[in-house]
Parts: sequence; C-alpha cells; structure tokens
Amino acid sequence: MRMRKPRRAMMKNLFSIDMRPVIAVIYGGNSSEYEISVQSGRFVAANIDTSRYEVLEMDFKGLSWRIVSVDGEVLPSGGVEVDKNDFSVVLNGRKVLIDYAFIMIHGTPGENGLLQAYLEMLGIPSSGCSSFVSAVTFDKFSAKSYLRDTGICHLADDILLHPGDSCSPQEAVSKLGLPMFVKPTDSGSSFGVTKVKSPEEFLPAVDYAFAEGKTVIAEKFISGREIDDAVYFDGKQVIALPPVQIVPQKEYFDFEAKYEGWSKEICPAPITEAEDRMIRECSVRIYERFGCRGFVRVDYFLTDSGELFFLEMNTVPGMTAESLVPKEIRAAGMDVRDFLSVIIETTFDGGRRH
Repeated sequence: MRMRKPRRAMMKNLFSIDMRPVIAVIYGGNSSEYEISVQSGRFVAANIDTSRYEVLEMDFKGLSWRIVSVDGEVLPSGGVEVDKNDFSVVLNGRKVLIDYAFIMIHGTPGENGLLQAYLEMLGIPSSGCSSFVSAVTFDKFSAKSYLRDTGICHLADDILLHPGDSCSPQEAVSKLGLPMFVKPTDSGSSFGVTKVKSPEEFLPAVDYAFAEGKTVIAEKFISGREIDDAVYFDGKQVIALPPVQIVPQKEYFDFEAKYEGWSKEICPAPITEAEDRMIRECSVRIYERFGCRGFVRVDYFLTDSGELFFLEMNTVPGMTAESLVPKEIRAAGMDVRDFLSVIIETTFDGGRRH
C-alpha cells in the first residue's frame, strides 16, 4: 500500500533533511499496566523498519509526554516534552510534527479510547481501532453486549455491578453458580481478578475489583481451555493468525501467569482442524462486527463439547518479546518487522493532518 506524503515531509523538502514519516511509539500510561506497556512499546519500537520510518519513543505518564528515544538512541536528561497542542516535538532545534502514533499503552488512556479521541481531533492516524471501538471493547460488559444475539459465539452469564449496587452473595451464586469470576470491567492484564469459590469470598472479591476499575462484572465459570487469537487487516482481507492455547500453572491466567512465567503457551494450539477453522472464523467475524483496525487479540474459552465462549477483546494486546501476538506472528511464518510494517501501512490513512 502506498502512503500519501505526510505534511511534515512536504515541509522538509525546503530544508533537504530526513524525509521519513515520523512515528511515535507511545507507551506507559496511567494504569497498573504501566511497566508491561513500556516493555511492549520498546519491543515494537525496536522492530519497526527505521529505513522507512523515523521512530520516536514516547513515555506517557499523566501530563508528562516525553520523547525519550529517536531511532533507538536514548535522549539525554529524560527526553523532550511533547507539545500537546499539535502533537509535535522540538529535536535538535527543529520542530518535528509527528505523523503517526503507534499506541502501545495498555489500559487507560491508550486502550479505552481517550488517546485515540485526542489523535482523531488532531487528524493524526494511529495503529489501532477508533476511539469508539476502543471504548466499547475496553469495557468487558459492553463488548459482550455488542456481540449478543449475533450468533458468532457463546457468552457466559454475568452480573454487572456499579458502585453502590446491591447484590448479595446468595443472589450471585443463584444466578452464576460456583466457582465464578469477579473482575473489573475496564482493566487488563488480569489485575483485580478473583476466582470466587464460596459465597463468603464474593463481597471481598467485588471490593478488590472496584479498587482497580469503575464497574465490576461477575461471570459464570466456564470450564475449558483458554484460546487466544490475534487478527488483523492486511490491506485486502481480515486474517486470523494461528490460535495459541494458554496452560496456566496456577488456577487461572492472572498477571503472574501472563508475565512471570507461570504459564505454558502453545502455538499453534493443539486443536483439531475444525476447531482451528471455527476459532479463526469467529475472530474475523468479531473483528468485522466491531469495525476494528490494525491488529487485535480475541480471547476465548473452548469447552470439551466444542462450544466457543468469548472472553474479551484486546485492542492493544501485549507486544513484549514473550507476548502471545509475536508468537502467533512467527507461527504464521511471518517476521515481526514485516507484520508491523503491514499494520502501519494499512492504518496510516485512517486519519490525517490537513
């Protein structure tokens, strides 16, 4: 796909300097996922083709948005602050307009639509879904509601709780049974999640989840294998990568299992051809149902009877060296650098400075 010349490149013609489009890989954020986001962002930045793009690394924390690296070279004194009025930065005495944002912030504001909305107002394209799609999918209850009555896949029974809502352990157990999962609707990396095994554990689990998110969802426990599947648009069609199976060494796939080696990840997943086809078809349909862009990861439970339950969607999935998506990319016979180039090329015209 041929990209239109960015505005800053047209300006650069006057000075005969670097003509590469400027990409800011944004990582960090304002949630418990800050450190994981930094790892994801650095991995992505290291794998973007710098012969085609000038790559800036932006460390985002609260109101501090700082460019800390340019093409892999760390800037002194903690980096340079970004001008939020036009998403630009002054480097070596020249004002650089950032052409494109590769968002690697897990959690707020990179996964819930806030950062996307800011970029959309400025007309700056970014690597993933729109602000609307990001907001809907970030909330687990809203995402499930968007899929209800579509027939794409199964959805576990649930209860949505707002602050101040009254739901007794007996009511929850009556509807969902035991065990059940209680978790924030708007948090990632399994922060704030509890597997509730007795009525006495329900209310403490709700309090724990509210400490991490604004609303809480209690879900019926689904017995099965966790299967995750990344899906993307290659410029011509939506493609689902080889699914991966998660085998946690703990009771479930929590933060430690995800990032501290307490799980086994098998890619491609040891499933039948029919199951593989079903999962990939569901992933493509879900991607299209939400109107996604870039790449996302869809998480499922596959029961022994072959029923596929939607768990959640990640519009900014983990991209550390050990994350699931890079493993799926390699299992598909692709190079991570080539994959990232496809993502950039297919989303670069999703928004544009005018």
